[in-house]
Amino acid sequence: MLTDRTRIENLDTVIANLPPGSVIIFRDYDLPDRMQAARALIGQAHKRRLRLLIGGDGGLSAHLRADGVHLPEYRAREALRWKRLRPNWIVTVAAHSVPALRHAERYGADAALVSPVFPTASHPGSQTLGSVRFSSLVRGTRLPVFALGGIDATNCGQLRQSSAVGFAGIGFYSEEPQK
Repeated sequence: MLTDRTRIENLDTVIANLPPGSVIIFRDYDLPDRMQAARALIGQAHKRRLRLLIGGDGGLSAHLRADGVHLPEYRAREALRWKRLRPNWIVTVAAHSVPALRHAERYGADAALVSPVFPTASHPGSQTLGSVRFSSLVRGTRLPVFALGGIDATNCGQLRQSSAVGFAGIGFYSEEPQK
């Protein structure tokens, strides 16, 4: 689950509905009180046996003793550095293409978030992969891949035959839990 304070009304409720073992990626890059928000979030996460990765800031992640870092695609090379400094960390990388997945693999990322699979509110108008191209990308890598972008209860089944290990998202996890 990725945070986005502009799209998730009640983050506490979303976190309460995540199953133990889930990973939260704290994005919210523009928050003026980002360190305080991350500190509060790590407390919540660990209390619920969730893991917290700090988006784009390994230094903040190390300072707060988070569980790792999520890097943007253009910073995939940093995965190698963070894995050497913090071998127990989870290091994920964003990827949008085969070359990006290869970079994430080469630099030792633990997993990649491939996007956008479907149209998404986070990046309106962006070209999407669709389920067929997404599945093809995933098959071409040894790296565990999570589908990201526009995933919801109606389209996640289209990815069932892909080799993705799971879903990542914002809106998907802020929806009402399925009964």
